[in-house]
Amino acid sequence: MTLKHRYAQAMEWLYLFCVVLAGSAMVIITLIIPFGVFMRYVMKSPQSWPEPAAVVMMVMFSFIGGAAVYRANVHVAVEALINAVKPGMRQAMLWGVNICMAATALFMLVYGIQLCIITHFQGMAEFPWLSVAFVYSPIPISGFFTLLFLIERIWVGMPPKTSIMYRDAAAELQ
Repeated sequence: MTLKHRYAQAMEWLYLFCVVLAGSAMVIITLIIPFGVFMRYVMKSPQSWPEPAAVVMMVMFSFIGGAAVYRANVHVAVEALINAVKPGMRQAMLWGVNICMAATALFMLVYGIQLCIITHFQGMAEFPWLSVAFVYSPIPISGFFTLLFLIERIWVGMPPKTSIMYRDAAAELQ
């Protein structure tokens, strides 16, 4: 088994981890928001924690899910310009995109770590036991994951059609 193959396998597992984590955050949001609404309007006993907890989960969902979306190449992209130019220029533009993605991922990693360090000793009003750094931790984590997925894209290439990413593709209509 080659090093490239092992790296691609590791990225497949990392992708699956991102999807499960982001999906779990979305399920938690879906459960706690109706609970908060029920407690406020039906039981007349508003709870202070559902909304901030949902915000924490949304940060997790957005950033970790974003890394998975990048690997799956289903992010918002304007390809009309890239498709309209000659192959040589297209390749240069794609390298430019990779450089921009690397810069973005490194920015998220470096400044996200700094943000977590600065906010490490701050607690949330609703969850005094939870460090604000935990809330911000998906930023550097997703920057790191995106960088790993970018390395995979450049070094190994796009994931093969046998990847778990393609298992939930829409069925072909007859």
